Amino acid sequence: MSETVAQQLVTTLTRAGVERVYGLPGDSLNGFTDALRRDGGLAWVHVRHEEAAAFAASAEAALTGDLAVCAASCGPGNLHLINGLYDANRSRVPVLAIAAHIPSAEIGGSYFQETHPQDLFRECSVYCELVSSPEQLPRVAEMAMRAAIEQRGVAVLVVPGDVLEAKAHDTGERPAIRPTQTVARPADLALDAAAAALNQAERPAILAGAGCEGAHAELVALAGALKAPIVHTLRGKEHVEYDNPYDVGMTGLLGISSGYRALEHCDVLVMLGTDLPYRQFYPEDATVIQVDTRGEHIGRRVPVDLPLVGTVKDTIDALLPRLIPGKSAEYLERMQREFAKAQHKLGKLESDATPMHPETVAGAIDALAADDAIFIPDVGTPVIWAARHLHMNGRRRLIGSFNHGSMANALAQAIGAQASHPGRQVVALSGDGGLAMLLGDLITLRQNQLPAKIVVFNNGSLGFVELEMKAAGIVNFGTELENPDFAAVATALGLYGQRVSDPAGLQDALRAAFAYDGPALVEVMVARQELSLPPTITREQVKGFALWGARTVLSGRGDELIDLAHTNPLRRLLG
Repeated sequence: MSETVAQQLVTTLTRAGVERVYGLPGDSLNGFTDALRRDGGLAWVHVRHEEAAAFAASAEAALTGDLAVCAASCGPGNLHLINGLYDANRSRVPVLAIAAHIPSAEIGGSYFQETHPQDLFRECSVYCELVSSPEQLPRVAEMAMRAAIEQRGVAVLVVPGDVLEAKAHDTGERPAIRPTQTVARPADLALDAAAAALNQAERPAILAGAGCEGAHAELVALAGALKAPIVHTLRGKEHVEYDNPYDVGMTGLLGISSGYRALEHCDVLVMLGTDLPYRQFYPEDATVIQVDTRGEHIGRRVPVDLPLVGTVKDTIDALLPRLIPGKSAEYLERMQREFAKAQHKLGKLESDATPMHPETVAGAIDALAADDAIFIPDVGTPVIWAARHLHMNGRRRLIGSFNHGSMANALAQAIGAQASHPGRQVVALSGDGGLAMLLGDLITLRQNQLPAKIVVFNNGSLGFVELEMKAAGIVNFGTELENPDFAAVATALGLYGQRVSDPAGLQDALRAAFAYDGPALVEVMVARQELSLPPTITREQVKGFALWGARTVLSGRGDELIDLAHTNPLRRLLG
């Protein structure tokens, strides 16, 4: 039997090192899934919702740095991919999406399930093309894969079902698409100017993001030479905070006071591989040096005096010899003292409170999880507790929908993390709202025998949305969740399930789930009115919170204020 276009595509993926494809089958995709069956080399990870397939691929690409693949059938099928693909593209991880299309002859005629994927996916991709003929596929597939790998983003191949099933042309062996190795640093004049600014600085500070991956030693060496505190972003946390005497915590909405203060008072700020979007957390009057591999992204958040285009590792290597040793450590030591106070404040918890403080749950997960665990928090309050209470050590990983900010990411990304890392412990910190959105994909864990551990923070509400409403002076509305017993649901689906209401049973429940040889879910009943204060509070937020309290009382819901005061004693909030 002659080779089909779909079989040709499978061979191309295999030669590029792809090991699995996440997806949901459908008629227009049948040629591709049949080619997978015939080949037998690529694993098919069958999910229950296409959104989960895209998130799973995003997680695999984030953890491995290699090309990950998802696929879906025409119309509604591939439209469901779009949220996870936005996440992958904004996280800058290499994902190839195979979007099957309606029959070629029917395109443009309002056919059943017709959409225009090449238009719909263009905003969330670095490459998106329609394959119209068998002759076109080999070259377009290679260009798509190269774009995803080199630009670190999403490439979309839109292929009509009849093209996938057609006889392949140009079936000769083609070169494998693999990542290239590059050294990238700024020119000498730019480095000299940056070094001159840093040599004159009295209060230098470093803001380190995800672009510091693979450059930990160089980052620490730079901070040592400058005697500069290092502030990390959420995506930078896993690459920056471990074995780092210069780290003074995280900044941003989920950060802590010491991270904010270190940037607030600096006179020279060095931004390394970061695109932190919150402009209110940058210094108002400082010389700014920004290092990024993408020159077009420099200066998007704050005016930059000295732009440096290159990788963090290569740029620091070239910059270090230009720095004059012997700087004063006074500013660094002051920020280190601020960091110690902020850490002490975070630890002030009543661990036996009922319902439990979510921080207590995050702390228990941190203490009991493996040294090389992969943590994936849901967007919402679980991200707060992960950012503040999980500790990285150079082997642990922390990924999530940190740029796109989508709910329901944790379970879906756990699928990709566990499928691509079968020997690693994967722990999803799920919100009750997020888990409910893709609840059916708990079945994906069981069906694919993926032993991921899901810890559900059940506070019966969209907790982060309620925090936003409080800060804006809005009475909470539409945020209450009438949840099922998630542990019982998990058990009914064939997972290990346990619900915890008493803090005395928390650690035993987590130990049992972590030790279980298969997928497990622990549902923890946590306080609904838990407050999480940002590192700096605006006058508008104070006014909004007071207005929320007044409006809540006037609405006849004063019991919520009593619950909030009970959950958040003033002594704990003020440290």
